[in-house]
Amino acid sequence: MATNPQVPQGTLSRVRCHVVIPSYATLNITSSNMGRNFAKISFEGPFVEQIGTGTGIVTSPEPYVMATVNVGVLRTQSLAYSWLTQSQATSFIGNVVIHSDTAAFPAITLADVSIRDIDPGAYDGTDPVMRLDLRGVYYVNNNLWNAL
Repeated sequence: MATNPQVPQGTLSRVRCHVVIPSYATLNITSSNMGRNFAKISFEGPFVEQIGTGTGIVTSPEPYVMATVNVGVLRTQSLAYSWLTQSQATSFIGNVVIHSDTAAFPAITLADVSIRDIDPGAYDGTDPVMRLDLRGVYYVNNNLWNAL
């Protein structure tokens, strides 16, 4: 009879998540600058195309996919205004590094990131966040370059 292996499940931290913008350090977003949902990263599209043939598939790995980072920046702090001001000057911000809510999961770096959307939210006194959407390139399938 098998027994429970009691593998440690790990810990999530509600204050570890942060977003770093190396080219614009004043835009860095720590957990103290975020709303309750903190930040989320989403990848767009397949990492590998699977092209149908007469009897199976041919795989065609992508060298990159696009990714979006959604952050609820507190409108009640000056950082939200800094992001709005940045979008007025230039919406291209370069690389962005997003750190997750656990040390067991690596930071994810995006290249060629731009401010895609800013939604200040309702001015009704019940929602303190400005929704910020950043979009850039996430490089995948690095072994493709070994074939050159």
